[in-house]
Amino acid sequence: MTDFHGKKVLVLGGSRGIGAAIVRRFAKDGADVVFTYAGSKEASEALGKETGAKPVQSDAADRSALIATVSDAGPIDVLVVNAGTLALGNPLEIDPDAIDRMIDVNVRAPYHASVEAARKMPEGGRIIIIGSVNGDRMPFAGGAAYALTKSAVQGMARGLARDFGDRSITVNVIQPGPTDTDMNPHDGPMSDYMRSFMALKRHGKPEEIAGMAAYLAGPEAGFITGAMHTIDGGFGA
Repeated sequence: MTDFHGKKVLVLGGSRGIGAAIVRRFAKDGADVVFTYAGSKEASEALGKETGAKPVQSDAADRSALIATVSDAGPIDVLVVNAGTLALGNPLEIDPDAIDRMIDVNVRAPYHASVEAARKMPEGGRIIIIGSVNGDRMPFAGGAAYALTKSAVQGMARGLARDFGDRSITVNVIQPGPTDTDMNPHDGPMSDYMRSFMALKRHGKPEEIAGMAAYLAGPEAGFITGAMHTIDGGFGA
């Protein structure tokens, strides 16, 4: 357990899956948590009642709305950007609008949210981006654009770590592998195929990703920045 009493945490994309586990973990550890959702209003309200966290509707693809949401949160100690989307398919056939939206959500949103949060973030703040092991490895066809977005946040984190280092604000990326969520269930149609790449033959748990986020936001991680933290059961080994 990490003590986040007196700390304010903003989780972008916190209504389901990994995001909800992160909201639960920080709330359990005493933080004042605000989280955003795009369309899962009922799930977000239920999570808010369960944890005491405050849900706010905001579309990560809308730059103006995103920046306003981060600004309205006031000075925050920890920003976790979990909002993300996935578009897979033959690059010769996939809808280019779906690719552009994925770039908006997976790349532009983390950048603009991080910059806006840093304007008011106190000394020693934490910025954590949820990326993907596919930023390092794309072992199947149809994922080129998704891998592009997850590789892009690696460079972003390295650069922002230097930009904000003089204020001891750290910037890190967590790179999950296959994780048991409603978008990627452990018993889904591709689960056996994905586990065939893994050293540990199981999906990760959202709580395991949340535990790494709590560690990176805590006092023991103050010297870790500009780094990629892979938690994938050996998917990329």
